[in-house]
Amino acid sequence: MVEEGKKAPDFELPDADGKTVRLSKLKGAPVVVYFYPKDDTSGCTAEAKGFTCLIDKFHAAGAQVIGISPDSPDKHRKFREKYDLGVRLLADEEREAAEAYGVWVEKSLYGRRYMGVERSTFLIDADGNVARAWHKVKVPGHAEAVLEAVAALKT
Repeated sequence: MVEEGKKAPDFELPDADGKTVRLSKLKGAPVVVYFYPKDDTSGCTAEAKGFTCLIDKFHAAGAQVIGISPDSPDKHRKFREKYDLGVRLLADEEREAAEAYGVWVEKSLYGRRYMGVERSTFLIDADGNVARAWHKVKVPGHAEAVLEAVAALKT
């Protein structure tokens, strides 16, 4: 489990356009990294839209917003285009980042157990440390809470 105040695990993943993104290369500014289960599902769509609605405010605060799921770059591109999303989506098909952040967990639905992504968000500060961590995220109001935490980094 990733802890607040500790160095954020680095990752290198392709985005929806096939460009590689490495977290350690984004040092110098805050980065919001949110993990979500699957493109184009109700909760994941609402979460991506929530961050997109506030993307200009995140950028004004100097922060990037990155969404990560096990979906492929192609699925991410279709998802982004379908909903005109303003967040950068990264493909973690091997689940290496999800495992490093402790969000690849056993879940249960209707008595069936399976492995999946626990909806979680991490605010990485300009030095590459985890400033805040949210686990088992409930989507309504979450993007706003994360934006408040980004703003608090500067105070």
